[in-house]
Amino acid sequence: MTISPFRSDILKGKVAFITGGGSGINFGVAKALASHGADIAMMGRREDVLEKACTELSKLGVKTFFKGGDVRNPEACLAALDATAHALGKIDILVNGAAGNFLCPPEVLSPNGFKTVVDIDLNGTFNMCRYGYKYLRDTHGLIINISATLHYVGTPFQAHVSAAKAGVDALTVNLATEWGPEGIRVCGIAPGPIGDTEGMKRLAPGDTGEKMKKDIPLRRFGETSEIGMAAVFLASSAASYITGHTLVVDGGQWLTKPPMVPRSMVEQMMAKSLG
Repeated sequence: MTISPFRSDILKGKVAFITGGGSGINFGVAKALASHGADIAMMGRREDVLEKACTELSKLGVKTFFKGGDVRNPEACLAALDATAHALGKIDILVNGAAGNFLCPPEVLSPNGFKTVVDIDLNGTFNMCRYGYKYLRDTHGLIINISATLHYVGTPFQAHVSAAKAGVDALTVNLATEWGPEGIRVCGIAPGPIGDTEGMKRLAPGDTGEKMKKDIPLRRFGETSEIGMAAVFLASSAASYITGHTLVVDGGQWLTKPPMVPRSMVEQMMAKSLG
């Protein structure tokens, strides 16, 4: 668990709305925001998961609210945002975390599978931003789009997600440009491998995860609390002049690739050349 460098009341009086906030990375974000004083609203397809999450967050002394819905449905997005504003008074922070993913080679990926991921990740993010605009304009609020680093390079078996997240990043930049004059900041967070999540278990089964760690400069997976701290930073006054930027939180993974030859061989070559 990451120890926060921020005051526990730094977000007191704020209301954060999080899609997919009932589990995984998004629950880590919700917990971090709540731990720093923000009231929390959630939307997702599994109401039982949302209810359990809200019950846990309520123990932190904040107000919570949830409403079932699918981000692919514009009417459901609007209804959830309106209900949140009615229940909690306003919306200051919108976190678009709902996402879908699975491993699949592109030559066997069905058009429906590709469309489903794009609909959730990209279209769902747009739907929430579009209908959250009126509330965020009133509060000079913040949008945080949860992205990824997959599309920074070619990532095997992730063509569908890469395409969707590349669209999310483009949307972040465009909305930051167009809504900045309204006082709305739009940022992103691109997590790397986060170990304590169900998604990681599905995307890196067996001993795959341990092998992945060797290609991460910090030699470990991240924690959901670390993504949460990134969200707290973006929501704080420390980031008040930051917009249009997607913050990469991946231990340096996307910067690297496996060495062409083993280190031991390089050392032998150097020793021979130095004679």
